[in-house]
Amino acid sequence: MRDFFNPAVRKWLWLALAIIAIDHLTKFWVSSVLDFQEFVPVLPFFSLVLVYNTGAAFSFLADAGGWQRWFFIAVGIVATVIIVRLLKRHAHEPRLAFSLALVLGGALGNVIDRIVLGHVVDFLYLHYRTFAWPAFNVADSAITVGAALLIWDSLRGKPADPPADAT
Repeated sequence: MRDFFNPAVRKWLWLALAIIAIDHLTKFWVSSVLDFQEFVPVLPFFSLVLVYNTGAAFSFLADAGGWQRWFFIAVGIVATVIIVRLLKRHAHEPRLAFSLALVLGGALGNVIDRIVLGHVVDFLYLHYRTFAWPAFNVADSAITVGAALLIWDSLRGKPADPPADAT
């Protein structure tokens, strides 16, 4: 428990909390100004649309009958425990800790939706001519950016230790 009072860990947990707050403030705003499935063009390739996702990314398992809600809540909670443990271990590695905090905030933002609402609120919609990306939210964006940074960080590797002096 004392690790949570460690300033290095605490700053990453604050970042995750900020992601959750921004995610839920934007979801609340969109839910209060749009009706379900209402489509509002913002730019030629970007619109706001209020939709509910009972599945995972790309509505995976959305029509599974309800059990998926509890499954995705459990996955989110397990991921949270793992990520917090990783954050405690790697709090002094800024690239890695930043990435983990983004994924943590995004995962918890969507888990909170699933617990409270039974679905995730999505509203950001990218499209161009016949191409359309499934609607997503701030939490999804944080997870995606965090995961991409984790991959990038793993590909970069760690600096090699200097050779030991042979004396």
